[in-house]
Amino acid sequence: MARVLIADKLESSGIELLQAAGIEVDNRPGLKGDELKAAIQAADAVICRSQPKLSAEYFDNPGKMRAVARAGVGVDNIDVAAATRKGVVVMNTPGGNTVSAAEHTIALLLALSRRIPAADATMKAGGWDRNKFVGTEVAGKVLGVVGLGRIGREVARRAKGLDMKVIALDQFVTAAKVAELGYESAASLDELLPKVDYLTLHVPGGAETKSMVGARELGLMKKTARVLNVARGGIIDEKALADALAAGTIAGAGVDVFSVEPIAADNPLAKAPNIVITPHLGASTLEAQENVAVEAAQLIKDFLLSGQVANAVNMAAVNPAELAEVRPYVDLARRLGLLQAQVAQGAIRKASLTYRGELAGQKTKLLTAAFTAGMLEYRLSEGVNLVNADVLARDRGIEIAESSSPKKGDFAALLHTEVETEAGTTVASGTLFGDQYVRLVQLGPFRMEGYLDGVLLVFRHHDVPGLIGFVGTIFGKHKVNIAQMTVGRTSPGGEAIGILNLDNWPSDEAVAEVKAHPQISSVTVVKLPAAGELPAWLG
Repeated sequence: MARVLIADKLESSGIELLQAAGIEVDNRPGLKGDELKAAIQAADAVICRSQPKLSAEYFDNPGKMRAVARAGVGVDNIDVAAATRKGVVVMNTPGGNTVSAAEHTIALLLALSRRIPAADATMKAGGWDRNKFVGTEVAGKVLGVVGLGRIGREVARRAKGLDMKVIALDQFVTAAKVAELGYESAASLDELLPKVDYLTLHVPGGAETKSMVGARELGLMKKTARVLNVARGGIIDEKALADALAAGTIAGAGVDVFSVEPIAADNPLAKAPNIVITPHLGASTLEAQENVAVEAAQLIKDFLLSGQVANAVNMAAVNPAELAEVRPYVDLARRLGLLQAQVAQGAIRKASLTYRGELAGQKTKLLTAAFTAGMLEYRLSEGVNLVNADVLARDRGIEIAESSSPKKGDFAALLHTEVETEAGTTVASGTLFGDQYVRLVQLGPFRMEGYLDGVLLVFRHHDVPGLIGFVGTIFGKHKVNIAQMTVGRTSPGGEAIGILNLDNWPSDEAVAEVKAHPQISSVTVVKLPAAGELPAWLG
């Protein structure tokens, strides 16, 4: 009989689902240390919420354990890389709390508009001052939704029901798809902010979105505007928000998530005016807790009884022998996807992949999934991998196409990719040198031999004498070492491209100085994994 450890509080409906399937349940939430290790080793699978912290030590000797299901979205409390190295599948339940988080966003929006918390507090203190709490109707107002994932779409749908006008911003959803959903679209945050009466953010946390709304962005908004964050702490600069509220730069804010939780007494938002704050309640409803419990239990039941894997954050739908055979090409495909996500301008409509030469005989579906995962993982909050990449792309209206030709050209094997956006089409091709060295051999119309790893500075320019020396001098002045350099051109004296592999990320000042050269038409800084570094689902 299969055995499942329930390592955190789980609703009885989830436990009953497992027991009805003939699975033994070890329901002991709160275990720690050696007791937790022993319980894990004796179980075939584990279900948890945000506790316990399953660090690498619990995967050093996992015993029988083959799977972990997180009853919730985030897997920050699970060392996914350590689990992967030991062959443990990690799954989550991304859909269970969608409605609850969307409803909490709308609740904050209405509470702000009608000043409900302040009015409630005044009445409970014995006051009665109707004139002090004149509110604002939301009907006819503009709601800016940044991020049209599951929760963002549910918020937008509810806002339409309140007769609000919705303008959406999502770099991975085309304007045509946004229009199909019934909303207007914005091309950038700077374009969106001056138009909105309310702003709600539904983007992932991390370095790419940290403080994406700060003092400058808040200054672009109407003084009557209000902002909402039920997504991730740190997306809005907390001090800048507190300052804007105190200065009257904006009219109000509703915040459910914070950069440090629980918040400290000195958090600037704790005493800011015109703000409604809640202690991370987005998923705290009876229904959400019930949904994620049943979903996690179903994931484990399907895995243990039939080997089915769903919502995996670290496992490909392919057996280990097949994966080992094409691993270097999977790495190449993912890196080309990451590159395209950063050099392509605008929302992506379509990605076309062509496999040539020896690659035409490989498992191209797997390589296409790896490219798509790389293209999406740069900005998405979901744990993008080989399993869910295609679904996430289709959800965002991105078409993925592939074709093959066994005919060899300049290379024995070549992966040619084209990404279409509203701004045009970008081309990137790569191959392997030997059996492991990934190389970029085409970017746009230019041929070259570039390294697909680390920090890349890509600059389009006119092929004139002295320009390469000019760029090198700038980076030397700013203490940025150039590890590799490759150039490509269509003809002498014509359009050209340069790609520098840098030892560290260049400062904004250094990039600005490069851009200032009259013969340089564009500069893009690209971040790729270090040479040999593989994602958890491939390692």
